Amino acid sequence: MTQYDQLFEADRAHFMHPSTHAHDHASGALPGRIVTGAKGIRIEDHQGKQFLDAFAGLYCVNIGYGRTEVADAMYEQAKQLAYYHAYVGHSTDTIIELSSRIIDWSPKGMKKVYYGMSGSDANETQIKIVWYYNNVKGRPNKKKIISRQRGYHGSGIVTGSLTGLPSFHQFFDLPIDRVKHTICPHWYRQAPKGMNEAQFVNYCVDELEKLIAKEGADTIAAFIGEPVMGTGGIVPPPAGYWPAIQAVLKKHDILLICDEVVCGFGRLGSKMGAQHYGIEPDLITVAKGLTSAYAPLSGVIVGERVWDVIDKASQESGAMGHGWTYSGHPVCAAAALANLDILERENLAQNAADTGAYFLKQLHETFDSHPLVGEVRGAGMLAAIEFMADSAERRPFDAALKVGPRVSAAALQRGLIARAMPHGDILGFAPPLVTTRAEADEIVRLAKGAVDDVASEVLTQHA
Repeated sequence: MTQYDQLFEADRAHFMHPSTHAHDHASGALPGRIVTGAKGIRIEDHQGKQFLDAFAGLYCVNIGYGRTEVADAMYEQAKQLAYYHAYVGHSTDTIIELSSRIIDWSPKGMKKVYYGMSGSDANETQIKIVWYYNNVKGRPNKKKIISRQRGYHGSGIVTGSLTGLPSFHQFFDLPIDRVKHTICPHWYRQAPKGMNEAQFVNYCVDELEKLIAKEGADTIAAFIGEPVMGTGGIVPPPAGYWPAIQAVLKKHDILLICDEVVCGFGRLGSKMGAQHYGIEPDLITVAKGLTSAYAPLSGVIVGERVWDVIDKASQESGAMGHGWTYSGHPVCAAAALANLDILERENLAQNAADTGAYFLKQLHETFDSHPLVGEVRGAGMLAAIEFMADSAERRPFDAALKVGPRVSAAALQRGLIARAMPHGDILGFAPPLVTTRAEADEIVRLAKGAVDDVASEVLTQHA
Protein backbone atom coordinates (compact mmCIF):
# COMPACT_ATOMS: atom_id res chain seq x y z
CA MET A 1 0.00 0.00 0.00
CA THR A 2 1.42 3.37 -1.04
CA GLN A 3 1.42 6.53 1.04
CA TYR A 4 -1.53 7.87 -0.95
CA ASP A 5 -3.48 4.60 -0.65
CA GLN A 6 -3.19 4.98 3.11
CA LEU A 7 -4.29 8.61 2.94
CA PHE A 8 -7.34 7.75 0.83
CA GLU A 9 -8.26 4.98 3.25
CA ALA A 10 -8.05 7.40 6.19
CA ASP A 11 -9.92 10.04 4.20
CA ARG A 12 -12.83 7.68 3.49
CA ALA A 13 -12.85 6.50 7.10
CA HIS A 14 -12.75 9.79 8.98
CA PHE A 15 -13.24 12.92 6.83
CA MET A 16 -16.82 14.13 6.29
CA HIS A 17 -16.58 16.25 3.13
CA PRO A 18 -18.88 19.19 2.34
CA SER A 19 -21.47 18.77 -0.44
CA THR A 20 -20.27 15.21 -1.08
CA HIS A 21 -22.25 11.99 -1.59
CA ALA A 22 -21.65 10.36 1.80
CA HIS A 23 -21.95 6.69 0.81
CA ASP A 24 -20.12 6.97 -2.51
CA HIS A 25 -17.20 8.70 -0.83
CA ALA A 26 -17.00 6.34 2.16
CA SER A 27 -17.28 3.24 -0.04
CA GLY A 28 -14.71 4.43 -2.57
CA ALA A 29 -17.23 4.61 -5.40
CA LEU A 30 -16.42 8.31 -5.65
CA PRO A 31 -12.79 8.65 -6.74
CA GLY A 32 -10.86 11.09 -4.60
CA ARG A 33 -8.12 13.53 -5.41
CA ILE A 34 -5.41 14.74 -3.06
CA VAL A 35 -4.21 18.18 -4.07
CA THR A 36 -0.50 18.47 -3.38
CA GLY A 37 0.44 21.86 -4.78
CA ALA A 38 -0.62 24.86 -6.86
CA LYS A 39 0.90 27.77 -8.75
CA GLY A 40 -0.70 30.57 -10.72
CA ILE A 41 -4.00 29.23 -12.05
CA ARG A 42 -3.06 25.54 -11.89
CA ILE A 43 -3.27 22.89 -9.19
CA GLU A 44 -1.41 19.56 -9.04
CA ASP A 45 -2.66 16.28 -7.59
CA HIS A 46 -1.04 13.24 -5.96
CA GLN A 47 -0.39 11.65 -9.35
CA GLY A 48 1.53 14.69 -10.57
CA LYS A 49 -1.28 15.67 -12.94
CA GLN A 50 -1.90 19.37 -13.45
CA PHE A 51 -5.32 20.99 -13.84
CA LEU A 52 -6.14 24.49 -15.02
CA ASP A 53 -8.42 25.82 -12.29
CA ALA A 54 -11.00 27.89 -14.13
CA PHE A 55 -13.07 28.24 -10.96
CA ALA A 56 -10.40 29.69 -8.60
CA GLY A 57 -11.17 27.08 -5.96
CA LEU A 58 -14.69 28.21 -5.13
CA TYR A 59 -14.58 31.67 -6.78
CA CYS A 60 -12.04 32.69 -4.17
CA VAL A 61 -8.36 32.48 -5.21
CA ASN A 62 -8.42 35.90 -6.88
CA ILE A 63 -4.64 36.46 -6.86
CA GLY A 64 -3.84 32.91 -8.00
CA TYR A 65 -2.00 30.18 -6.13
CA GLY A 66 1.48 30.15 -4.65
CA ARG A 67 1.87 33.82 -3.71
CA THR A 68 4.58 33.51 -1.08
CA GLU A 69 4.16 37.17 -0.19
CA VAL A 70 0.89 36.27 1.56
CA ALA A 71 2.40 33.26 3.31
CA ASP A 72 5.30 35.42 4.51
CA ALA A 73 2.93 38.04 5.92
CA MET A 74 1.01 35.37 7.83
CA TYR A 75 4.25 33.88 9.16
CA GLU A 76 5.57 37.21 10.37
CA GLN A 77 2.26 38.03 12.06
CA ALA A 78 2.10 34.60 13.71
CA LYS A 79 5.60 35.08 15.10
CA GLN A 80 4.73 38.49 16.51
CA LEU A 81 1.17 37.76 17.69
CA ALA A 82 -0.72 34.69 16.53
CA TYR A 83 -3.96 35.58 18.28
CA TYR A 84 -5.78 37.83 20.65
CA HIS A 85 -9.51 38.41 20.82
CA ALA A 86 -11.24 41.60 19.73
CA TYR A 87 -13.80 41.76 22.55
CA VAL A 88 -14.22 44.87 24.74
CA GLY A 89 -12.23 47.08 22.39
CA HIS A 90 -9.06 44.98 22.09
CA SER A 91 -7.37 45.40 18.72
CA THR A 92 -4.17 44.91 16.73
CA ASP A 93 -2.45 47.20 14.28
CA THR A 94 -3.15 44.66 11.53
CA ILE A 95 -6.91 44.61 11.91
CA ILE A 96 -7.06 48.40 12.32
CA GLU A 97 -5.25 48.89 9.02
CA LEU A 98 -7.37 46.27 7.29
CA SER A 99 -10.61 47.91 8.41
CA SER A 100 -9.54 51.21 6.86
CA ARG A 101 -8.49 49.47 3.65
CA ILE A 102 -11.83 47.66 3.34
CA ILE A 103 -13.74 50.93 3.75
CA ASP A 104 -11.57 52.39 0.97
CA TRP A 105 -12.63 49.51 -1.30
CA SER A 106 -16.30 50.00 -0.43
CA PRO A 107 -18.91 52.34 -1.93
CA LYS A 108 -19.65 55.66 -0.24
CA GLY A 109 -21.56 55.65 3.01
CA MET A 110 -19.97 52.57 4.59
CA LYS A 111 -18.72 53.08 8.14
CA LYS A 112 -17.53 49.99 10.10
CA VAL A 113 -16.38 46.39 9.54
CA TYR A 114 -17.34 43.41 11.73
CA TYR A 115 -15.29 40.24 11.14
CA GLY A 116 -16.02 36.52 10.96
CA MET A 117 -14.52 33.50 9.23
CA SER A 118 -16.85 32.71 6.30
CA GLY A 119 -19.55 34.18 4.11
CA SER A 120 -22.11 32.05 5.94
CA ASP A 121 -21.31 33.42 9.39
CA ALA A 122 -21.13 36.95 7.98
CA ASN A 123 -24.64 36.66 6.58
CA GLU A 124 -25.86 35.23 9.90
CA THR A 125 -24.42 38.36 11.49
CA GLN A 126 -26.18 40.50 8.88
CA ILE A 127 -29.58 39.13 9.82
CA LYS A 128 -28.93 39.55 13.54
CA ILE A 129 -27.93 43.17 12.90
CA VAL A 130 -31.09 43.76 10.84
CA TRP A 131 -33.29 42.31 13.56
CA TYR A 132 -31.43 44.29 16.23
CA TYR A 133 -31.80 47.46 14.17
CA ASN A 134 -35.58 47.12 13.92
CA ASN A 135 -36.01 46.19 17.58
CA VAL A 136 -34.03 49.27 18.60
CA LYS A 137 -36.23 51.37 16.30
CA GLY A 138 -39.35 49.99 18.00
CA ARG A 139 -40.46 47.89 15.03
CA PRO A 140 -40.61 44.34 16.46
CA ASN A 141 -42.73 43.02 13.57
CA LYS A 142 -40.39 44.26 10.79
CA LYS A 143 -38.23 41.12 10.64
CA LYS A 144 -38.81 39.19 7.40
CA ILE A 145 -36.00 38.96 4.85
CA ILE A 146 -36.58 38.78 1.11
CA SER A 147 -34.04 36.76 -0.83
CA ARG A 148 -34.26 35.47 -4.39
CA GLN A 149 -34.86 32.09 -5.92
CA ARG A 150 -31.48 30.59 -6.90
CA GLY A 151 -29.60 33.06 -4.70
CA TYR A 152 -26.80 31.64 -2.54
CA HIS A 153 -26.01 33.17 0.86
CA GLY A 154 -24.60 30.33 2.96
CA SER A 155 -25.25 27.05 4.68
CA GLY A 156 -26.35 28.00 8.20
CA ILE A 157 -29.89 28.02 9.57
CA VAL A 158 -30.83 31.53 8.46
CA THR A 159 -28.29 31.72 5.64
CA GLY A 160 -29.35 28.32 4.33
CA SER A 161 -32.90 29.68 4.34
CA LEU A 162 -31.80 32.77 2.42
CA THR A 163 -30.23 30.47 -0.16
CA GLY A 164 -32.91 29.91 -2.78
CA LEU A 165 -31.78 26.47 -3.95
CA PRO A 166 -33.93 23.51 -2.81
CA SER A 167 -30.95 21.14 -2.56
CA PHE A 168 -29.69 23.24 0.37
CA HIS A 169 -33.03 22.88 2.18
CA GLN A 170 -33.63 19.14 1.81
CA PHE A 171 -34.02 17.36 5.19
CA PHE A 172 -32.96 20.50 7.11
CA ASP A 173 -36.44 21.96 7.85
CA LEU A 174 -35.52 25.02 5.80
CA PRO A 175 -36.34 27.71 4.88
CA ILE A 176 -37.49 29.31 8.13
CA ASP A 177 -40.71 31.31 8.09
CA ARG A 178 -39.09 34.73 8.26
CA VAL A 179 -37.39 34.25 4.89
CA LYS A 180 -39.34 34.84 1.66
CA HIS A 181 -38.14 34.41 -1.92
CA THR A 182 -38.85 36.49 -4.99
CA ILE A 183 -38.06 35.78 -8.65
CA CYS A 184 -34.54 35.13 -9.93
CA PRO A 185 -33.61 37.90 -12.43
CA HIS A 186 -32.58 35.52 -15.21
CA TRP A 187 -34.26 36.75 -18.38
CA TYR A 188 -33.41 33.70 -20.51
CA ARG A 189 -35.01 31.17 -18.15
CA GLN A 190 -37.52 33.19 -16.12
CA ALA A 191 -39.05 35.73 -18.51
CA PRO A 192 -42.48 34.87 -19.96
CA LYS A 193 -42.33 34.23 -23.69
CA GLY A 194 -42.09 37.36 -25.83
CA MET A 195 -40.91 39.60 -23.00
CA ASN A 196 -37.74 41.66 -23.65
CA GLU A 197 -35.20 42.44 -20.92
CA ALA A 198 -36.63 45.87 -20.07
CA GLN A 199 -40.09 44.38 -19.71
CA PHE A 200 -38.62 41.57 -17.61
CA VAL A 201 -37.09 44.10 -15.20
CA ASN A 202 -40.57 45.58 -14.74
CA TYR A 203 -41.87 42.05 -14.23
CA CYS A 204 -39.28 41.43 -11.48
CA VAL A 205 -40.29 44.70 -9.82
CA ASP A 206 -43.97 43.75 -10.00
CA GLU A 207 -43.25 40.34 -8.45
CA LEU A 208 -41.34 42.01 -5.62
CA GLU A 209 -44.13 44.53 -5.04
CA LYS A 210 -46.69 41.71 -4.95
CA LEU A 211 -44.65 39.83 -2.35
CA ILE A 212 -44.26 42.94 -0.20
CA ALA A 213 -47.99 43.68 -0.43
CA LYS A 214 -48.85 40.08 0.48
CA GLU A 215 -46.57 40.01 3.53
CA GLY A 216 -47.03 43.66 4.51
CA ALA A 217 -44.26 46.23 4.13
CA ASP A 218 -44.27 46.76 7.89
CA THR A 219 -43.08 43.14 8.30
CA ILE A 220 -40.22 43.26 5.75
CA ALA A 221 -36.85 44.19 7.23
CA ALA A 222 -34.34 43.63 4.43
CA PHE A 223 -33.66 42.41 0.91
CA ILE A 224 -30.46 40.44 0.24
CA GLY A 225 -28.93 39.86 -3.17
CA GLU A 226 -25.66 39.13 -4.96
CA PRO A 227 -24.70 41.75 -7.60
CA VAL A 228 -24.23 38.80 -9.99
CA MET A 229 -25.74 35.52 -8.83
CA GLY A 230 -23.03 32.92 -8.25
CA THR A 231 -23.95 29.38 -7.27
CA GLY A 232 -27.47 29.79 -8.68
CA GLY A 233 -25.98 29.70 -12.18
CA ILE A 234 -23.71 32.76 -12.60
CA VAL A 235 -26.52 35.11 -13.60
CA PRO A 236 -25.76 38.78 -14.34
CA PRO A 237 -28.81 41.03 -13.82
CA PRO A 238 -30.59 42.53 -16.82
CA ALA A 239 -29.84 46.20 -17.49
CA GLY A 240 -31.66 48.49 -15.07
CA TYR A 241 -32.51 45.74 -12.59
CA TRP A 242 -30.66 47.09 -9.54
CA PRO A 243 -31.86 50.73 -9.80
CA ALA A 244 -35.44 49.49 -10.21
CA ILE A 245 -35.21 47.12 -7.23
CA GLN A 246 -33.60 49.78 -5.04
CA ALA A 247 -36.44 52.19 -5.76
CA VAL A 248 -38.92 49.65 -4.38
CA LEU A 249 -36.83 49.04 -1.26
CA LYS A 250 -36.46 52.76 -0.54
CA LYS A 251 -40.19 53.30 -0.95
CA HIS A 252 -40.97 50.65 1.66
CA ASP A 253 -38.06 51.43 4.05
CA ILE A 254 -36.42 48.03 3.50
CA LEU A 255 -32.69 47.65 4.13
CA LEU A 256 -30.49 46.38 1.30
CA ILE A 257 -27.81 43.76 2.04
CA CYS A 258 -25.37 43.43 -0.85
CA ASP A 259 -23.76 39.98 -0.72
CA GLU A 260 -20.32 40.56 -2.26
CA VAL A 261 -18.81 37.23 -1.18
CA VAL A 262 -18.29 36.22 -4.84
CA CYS A 263 -18.29 39.60 -6.59
CA GLY A 264 -16.15 41.66 -4.23
CA PHE A 265 -12.49 42.63 -4.55
CA GLY A 266 -12.23 42.94 -8.29
CA ARG A 267 -14.02 39.94 -9.76
CA LEU A 268 -16.45 42.01 -11.83
CA GLY A 269 -13.78 44.47 -12.94
CA SER A 270 -14.74 46.98 -10.24
CA LYS A 271 -13.66 47.23 -6.62
CA MET A 272 -16.99 45.76 -5.55
CA GLY A 273 -20.08 44.65 -7.40
CA ALA A 274 -21.91 47.56 -5.79
CA GLN A 275 -19.87 50.10 -7.75
CA HIS A 276 -20.25 47.99 -10.89
CA TYR A 277 -24.06 48.21 -10.84
CA GLY A 278 -24.62 51.46 -8.93
CA ILE A 279 -25.91 49.66 -5.85
CA GLU A 280 -26.21 51.75 -2.67
CA PRO A 281 -26.31 49.14 0.10
CA ASP A 282 -26.98 49.54 3.80
CA LEU A 283 -24.89 46.46 4.58
CA ILE A 284 -22.27 44.52 2.58
CA THR A 285 -21.04 40.96 3.04
CA VAL A 286 -17.47 40.06 2.01
CA ALA A 287 -15.31 36.93 2.28
CA LYS A 288 -13.56 34.80 -0.42
CA GLY A 289 -11.59 37.47 -2.34
CA LEU A 290 -10.80 39.38 0.86
CA THR A 291 -7.87 36.99 1.46
CA SER A 292 -8.03 35.09 -1.85
CA ALA A 293 -8.70 32.09 0.45
CA TYR A 294 -5.16 32.09 1.83
CA ALA A 295 -6.82 32.31 5.26
CA PRO A 296 -10.48 32.19 6.37
CA LEU A 297 -11.87 35.69 6.90
CA SER A 298 -15.19 37.41 6.29
CA GLY A 299 -16.59 40.83 6.97
CA VAL A 300 -19.88 42.63 7.49
CA ILE A 301 -19.50 46.22 6.27
CA VAL A 302 -22.00 48.42 8.07
CA GLY A 303 -23.32 51.60 6.48
CA GLU A 304 -23.84 54.87 8.34
CA ARG A 305 -27.63 54.50 8.51
CA VAL A 306 -27.39 51.21 10.40
CA TRP A 307 -24.33 52.16 12.45
CA ASP A 308 -26.05 55.27 13.81
CA VAL A 309 -28.80 53.07 15.28
CA ILE A 310 -26.26 50.65 16.80
CA ASP A 311 -24.34 53.57 18.31
CA LYS A 312 -27.49 55.06 19.82
CA ALA A 313 -28.62 51.69 21.18
CA SER A 314 -25.30 51.16 22.97
CA GLN A 315 -25.74 54.45 24.83
CA GLU A 316 -29.12 53.32 26.10
CA SER A 317 -28.78 49.53 26.43
CA GLY A 318 -25.07 48.66 26.51
CA ALA A 319 -23.03 46.45 24.22
CA MET A 320 -24.60 44.35 21.48
CA GLY A 321 -24.46 40.72 22.62
CA HIS A 322 -22.92 39.22 19.51
CA GLY A 323 -19.39 37.96 18.91
CA TRP A 324 -17.13 35.26 17.47
CA THR A 325 -13.94 33.97 19.08
CA TYR A 326 -11.95 34.60 15.91
CA SER A 327 -13.36 38.02 14.94
CA GLY A 328 -10.50 40.13 13.61
CA HIS A 329 -7.97 37.29 13.79
CA PRO A 330 -4.55 38.93 13.28
CA VAL A 331 -3.04 36.18 11.08
CA CYS A 332 -6.06 36.26 8.77
CA ALA A 333 -5.91 40.06 8.72
CA ALA A 334 -2.24 39.90 7.69
CA ALA A 335 -3.21 37.61 4.82
CA ALA A 336 -5.93 40.05 3.75
CA LEU A 337 -3.56 43.03 3.78
CA ALA A 338 -0.99 41.20 1.65
CA ASN A 339 -3.77 40.10 -0.69
CA LEU A 340 -5.09 43.66 -1.08
CA ASP A 341 -1.54 44.86 -1.75
CA ILE A 342 -1.29 42.42 -4.67
CA LEU A 343 -4.74 43.28 -6.01
CA GLU A 344 -3.92 46.98 -5.98
CA ARG A 345 -0.29 46.81 -7.16
CA GLU A 346 -1.10 44.52 -10.09
CA ASN A 347 -4.39 46.30 -10.85
CA LEU A 348 -6.19 42.97 -10.96
CA ALA A 349 -9.66 44.50 -11.05
CA GLN A 350 -8.74 46.07 -14.39
CA ASN A 351 -7.36 42.74 -15.60
CA ALA A 352 -10.64 41.12 -14.60
CA ALA A 353 -12.47 43.72 -16.69
CA ASP A 354 -10.20 43.43 -19.74
CA THR A 355 -9.41 39.70 -19.75
CA GLY A 356 -12.94 38.94 -18.57
CA ALA A 357 -14.42 40.80 -21.56
CA TYR A 358 -12.04 38.97 -23.90
CA PHE A 359 -12.89 35.62 -22.28
CA LEU A 360 -16.63 36.21 -22.63
CA LYS A 361 -16.19 37.27 -26.27
CA GLN A 362 -14.31 34.05 -27.00
CA LEU A 363 -17.01 31.99 -25.28
CA HIS A 364 -19.69 33.70 -27.37
CA GLU A 365 -17.79 33.13 -30.61
CA THR A 366 -17.17 29.48 -29.76
CA PHE A 367 -20.50 28.45 -28.25
CA ASP A 368 -23.35 30.75 -29.35
CA SER A 369 -24.21 28.54 -32.30
CA HIS A 370 -23.24 25.22 -30.70
CA PRO A 371 -26.13 22.69 -30.90
CA LEU A 372 -25.83 21.85 -27.20
CA VAL A 373 -25.82 25.45 -25.95
CA GLY A 374 -28.74 27.68 -25.03
CA GLU A 375 -27.01 30.70 -23.55
CA VAL A 376 -23.56 32.12 -22.88
CA ARG A 377 -23.45 34.82 -20.21
CA GLY A 378 -21.02 36.54 -17.87
CA ALA A 379 -19.62 39.67 -16.25
CA GLY A 380 -16.01 40.42 -15.41
CA MET A 381 -14.23 37.21 -14.51
CA LEU A 382 -17.47 35.24 -14.16
CA ALA A 383 -19.07 33.30 -17.02
CA ALA A 384 -21.41 30.40 -17.70
CA ILE A 385 -22.57 28.19 -20.52
CA GLU A 386 -26.12 26.86 -20.17
CA PHE A 387 -27.03 23.75 -22.15
CA MET A 388 -30.46 23.35 -23.75
CA ALA A 389 -32.24 20.71 -25.73
CA ASP A 390 -33.90 23.54 -27.70
CA SER A 391 -32.30 26.95 -27.28
CA ALA A 392 -34.99 28.93 -29.12
CA GLU A 393 -37.79 27.41 -27.05
CA ARG A 394 -35.64 27.44 -23.91
CA ARG A 395 -36.41 23.76 -23.39
CA PRO A 396 -33.95 22.05 -21.04
CA PHE A 397 -32.59 18.55 -21.32
CA ASP A 398 -34.08 15.80 -19.20
CA ALA A 399 -32.33 16.15 -15.83
CA ALA A 400 -31.60 12.42 -15.86
CA LEU A 401 -29.15 12.98 -18.72
CA LYS A 402 -26.96 15.09 -16.39
CA VAL A 403 -25.57 17.08 -19.30
CA GLY A 404 -23.90 19.74 -17.14
CA PRO A 405 -22.11 17.26 -14.84
CA ARG A 406 -21.04 15.23 -17.87
CA VAL A 407 -19.47 18.27 -19.51
CA SER A 408 -17.72 19.16 -16.25
CA ALA A 409 -16.38 15.60 -15.98
CA ALA A 410 -15.23 15.65 -19.61
CA ALA A 411 -13.45 18.95 -18.97
CA LEU A 412 -11.70 17.46 -15.96
CA GLN A 413 -10.46 14.59 -18.11
CA ARG A 414 -8.88 17.21 -20.34
CA GLY A 415 -7.24 18.95 -17.37
CA LEU A 416 -9.78 21.77 -16.93
CA ILE A 417 -11.69 22.50 -13.73
CA ALA A 418 -15.03 24.13 -14.53
CA ARG A 419 -18.01 23.76 -12.23
CA ALA A 420 -21.26 21.94 -12.94
CA MET A 421 -23.63 24.39 -11.27
CA PRO A 422 -26.35 22.93 -9.01
CA HIS A 423 -29.33 24.48 -10.80
CA GLY A 424 -29.79 23.24 -14.36
CA ASP A 425 -27.26 22.06 -16.93
CA ILE A 426 -24.75 24.88 -16.51
CA LEU A 427 -20.97 24.96 -16.75
CA GLY A 428 -19.55 27.78 -14.63
CA PHE A 429 -16.26 29.65 -14.87
CA ALA A 430 -14.64 31.95 -12.30
CA PRO A 431 -10.91 32.00 -13.11
CA PRO A 432 -8.38 33.75 -10.88
CA LEU A 433 -8.09 37.46 -11.64
CA VAL A 434 -4.47 36.95 -12.75
CA THR A 435 -5.63 34.91 -15.77
CA THR A 436 -4.08 36.04 -19.06
CA ARG A 437 -5.65 36.12 -22.51
CA ALA A 438 -3.57 33.10 -23.51
CA GLU A 439 -4.91 31.20 -20.51
CA ALA A 440 -8.44 32.33 -21.34
CA ASP A 441 -7.95 30.88 -24.83
CA GLU A 442 -6.78 27.63 -23.25
CA ILE A 443 -9.90 27.47 -21.05
CA VAL A 444 -12.16 28.00 -24.07
CA ARG A 445 -10.30 25.38 -26.13
CA LEU A 446 -10.51 22.74 -23.40
CA ALA A 447 -14.16 23.56 -22.70
CA LYS A 448 -14.97 23.25 -26.42
CA GLY A 449 -13.46 19.77 -26.52
CA ALA A 450 -15.47 18.73 -23.46
CA VAL A 451 -18.75 20.11 -24.82
CA ASP A 452 -18.14 18.42 -28.19
CA ASP A 453 -17.47 15.10 -26.44
CA VAL A 454 -20.79 15.22 -24.60
CA ALA A 455 -22.68 16.59 -27.59
CA SER A 456 -21.67 13.60 -29.69
CA GLU A 457 -23.28 11.34 -27.04
CA VAL A 458 -26.32 13.38 -26.06
CA LEU A 459 -27.43 14.53 -29.51
CA THR A 460 -27.21 10.94 -30.76
CA GLN A 461 -29.48 9.89 -27.89
CA HIS A 462 -31.94 12.67 -28.76
CA ALA A 463 -31.88 11.97 -32.49
